[in-house]
This record gives sequence, C-alpha cells and structure tokens, in this order.
Amino acid sequence: MWWRTCVCVVLVVVVHTSRAQWFGGQQKASKGDTAAGERCFCQVNLNKKCPFWEDDSRCAIRYCSVKPCTDIPEGIKGTVSPNGNDGSHMLKKKTSHTSTPDCDAEKALGYLNMTLSKESIDEFERWAAHDSAQDSFCDLEDESSVDSEYVDLLLNPERYTGYVGPSTHRIWRSIYQENCFKPTGRVQSYMDFSNIGELCLEKRAFYRAVSGLHSSINIHLAARYLLSDKNGFAEANDGVWGHNVEEFQRRFDPELTGGEGPLRLKNLYFLYLLELRALAKAAPYLESLEFYTGNDVEDSEVRKAVRDLVTIVKSFQEHFDEGTMFTGGFQATKLKTEFRDHFRNITRIMDCVGCDKCRLWGKLQITGLGTALKILFSGNFDQPLDQQLDLSTVRQTRFQLSRGEIVSLFNAFGRLSSSIMELENFRHKSLR
Repeated sequence: MWWRTCVCVVLVVVVHTSRAQWFGGQQKASKGDTAAGERCFCQVNLNKKCPFWEDDSRCAIRYCSVKPCTDIPEGIKGTVSPNGNDGSHMLKKKTSHTSTPDCDAEKALGYLNMTLSKESIDEFERWAAHDSAQDSFCDLEDESSVDSEYVDLLLNPERYTGYVGPSTHRIWRSIYQENCFKPTGRVQSYMDFSNIGELCLEKRAFYRAVSGLHSSINIHLAARYLLSDKNGFAEANDGVWGHNVEEFQRRFDPELTGGEGPLRLKNLYFLYLLELRALAKAAPYLESLEFYTGNDVEDSEVRKAVRDLVTIVKSFQEHFDEGTMFTGGFQATKLKTEFRDHFRNITRIMDCVGCDKCRLWGKLQITGLGTALKILFSGNFDQPLDQQLDLSTVRQTRFQLSRGEIVSLFNAFGRLSSSIMELENFRHKSLR
C-alpha cells in the first residue's frame, strides 16, 4: 500500500482551533447556536479587488458565501483595554491651580510641550508601519478598513464548495509558476517540480511550504466534500458533507499523480514541522499575551489553553531548523528579501479567489504561514538553545504580532493538524 511509503511518522499535536474559542464566546456546536456573535474572532476583508487580473469569476453557488458576524464584543474590536480605558485618551500634562507667579515663571522656562501635531502622529504611524513591514512576510489586512468584517469560523467551516474550473487553476498556476522559485529545465505542469533538488535550500523550503499548504487544503476539501453534489444540490438544504475517497486518491495516489502524490504529503509534514518550530520559538512571547476580549473567565481559559499548547510544543526535541537558512552575508540577505517579496505576492493573490469562503480560509492560512516565517526569520526570537528568550529585548525592537497574525497562526497550525489526522481516516476508508 502506498500509504506506508509516502510519509514518515511524526508525533502530531492535534489542534482544533476553529472549534475552540481563542478570543471569546462559548465553546458550542455551531448548528443552531444563537450566541454565535460572541465567538467571532477572525477579521478579514473579503471585498478587496484582485490586483493582478480582472476578477470575472465570482462564485454564485450558495456554499461559497460567508456569514459575517454582527454582535462583536468590545474587547475583540479593541475599543476597550484591559485597564478599562477606551484606548482613545491622550497623555496630558497635569496643571496646578495653586502655583505662585514665581513658580509659574519657572515652569514657563522649563515647560515641556508634549503635544503632537496630526502630521507628526501620521508620520510616526508611517514609521511604525515601515518597521513592521521589514519583518512581515504578508500583505496584512488594514483592521480599520470599513470593508473588514468579523467572521465566526465555526459558522463558516472550510470545506468543498463547488468552486472549481479555470479560475481555481489560474490561482494555483500564478502561485507556482510566477512566485515559487523554479528549477531549470522544462516543467510539465505548474505543480511539477521533479528537479527541485537543483534549487538551493531556501528555495526548496519555499516550494515545499507552498506545496504543503496546497496539500493540506486539498485534504480538507476531500474530507468535507459535498456528497449531495453527486445527485444534484437539492438533496438537503445544508448539503450532505463527508469523506470523498475517490477525490482524495485523485489528488494523492501515486498511480494517478505520476508519483507526485506521496511527495505532496511529505511536504504537508514539512510545513507542519515548520509551523511547529515557529510556535516553539515564540512560546515565551505567546505566553506573555493577555488574549483580552472582556470576558475574564474565558480570557483566563484561553491563556491556560495557550500555555498548555506551547508546553507540549516545546517538549518536542526536533523541529524545523531555520538556523541553516539565509547564512552567507550579502547574498543571503538579498535572497531573504526575495523570499519575503515572493511570499507577500502570494498573499495578494488570495484576493483573486472567486469563492468568498475559499478566500477566507486561504487568506487565514497563508497569513498563518507568513506569521510563522516572520517568527523564524525576523531575528527577534534568536537566542542560544540553552538560553531563555529575553522578552524585554524583543520589545525593545518594537517587534509585535497583531491580533490577526496570532489568530491566523493558531488556526493555520490547527488546520495542518487536522489534515494529518484526516490522513489516518482516509487510510482506513481506503482499506475497506
């Protein structure tokens, strides 16, 4: 059986982040849940125009649509801070009404004007955005955009929607052929990188990460396939969803993929180890976060869940070794910049996906991977293996992860974990 040779065995930390509550709300099944708004934590702009071609392929199938949230907790929106302030107050200098004229004169001479003009504030924001962009591997969402919406992932699960055809192939063709580093020689298809060994380590890692994400997404779609589609879309109002073994085999069986299927699954494990390493490397930083939503009980539970997760992650002795990448002076720095720019371009391609639900999960998972790369290669988390990360040093660099990046990181790793778990399910079903 090809299953026995396609992947190595690794211990898997299974994380169902899309079913748990990282940022508020009750942990309940989504069906019939009237308090769904309390569970919203993913903010995304699904209305951005495709920056590369005219988007004429919007999916009209109802399974492609996304249900946005309307009742958003103030803590999630960031309008209330943990100390009770609304976050809009400015620092003001206290004045005394009992001072003497002499004191007033002395204070006038030593007066420190702490006011800032709007132009200065805007300039500081541009500086901060520039500094953040130097570390970021993603074209991040503008959380203040009026087009951004909060989405409950429990009400919008990742699954097959019927979005197929030339539009989907154009997305992946653009990712592989225009943004992945290609080996020399003729490539049979946009996923055929049979001579990838000719590439340097960093370029191979780029391709394997993208391929691993592609494999993970394909596994999700095959595991939650619209089975009612075989008899038309009228079998049930919500559709009948389940495992489609034939679809899984079509994408991964070596006989049906020219031997590429097992390599695609190996790349899934490669990406899993990469993101696992990022979580381990950023563990002290993640453990220090408040995860504030305004619900003290749930915020405490989330902090405990994060501590438990990173404790398990840190127990792994071997992870992806990023220390072997981008070494060698100027050429390495140039390659790192090229690596980052290629990946940012892929995040922009996600705005060209014609299915809203596919776009939602594509943006979420590509941002999660980009966040993992930011952790691994920003240099802010680098320290000897026998030393604890100095958080004060990290904060001095003004490095930070946004709420959206953290949400995406956890959910992306959860999706990879679920994909690996589904491999076992497909193996059992294939043996029947």
